[in-house]
Amino acid sequence: MLRALPVIVELALLVYCLIDCIQSDTDRVRNLSKGWWVVLIVVLPIAGGIAWLVAGRPLTPRTHVPWPSTTTAGFPEYERPRRYGDDAAAEERRRAEERRSDELHEQMLRDWEAQLRAREQGGAGASGTAGTTGTTRTDGTEHDRP
Repeated sequence: MLRALPVIVELALLVYCLIDCIQSDTDRVRNLSKGWWVVLIVVLPIAGGIAWLVAGRPLTPRTHVPWPSTTTAGFPEYERPRRYGDDAAAEERRRAEERRSDELHEQMLRDWEAQLRAREQGGAGASGTAGTTGTTRTDGTEHDRP
């Protein structure tokens, strides 16, 4: 295991420096062009990697991140678009719309219950027992008729 340690360290340095060099901005790389740094890192893995870290890597961190989802430090809920906005008037409009929708649904449920009660009472009075007047549909199934 100890014999493999230098090889593992060399490969880790190669991969890290190669990825770092490729992802860095071309205009911010120091001393050599980006292509030459990649060649140097691949041809001389240890010396090229150390040279990249010391003399080629940009001094300041990147001003942007490669993926926009990481701009909020891992909190994507802050990036979600808002439904109406963040102001109080928009919130009041949303609540008023929800109240109207709730009232409409409640009215629809009351109407439906009234229709069901009327069917039950109408069916019970016509045949003596509720729901026993069956008819055959066109597909051959039976259903109750009020």
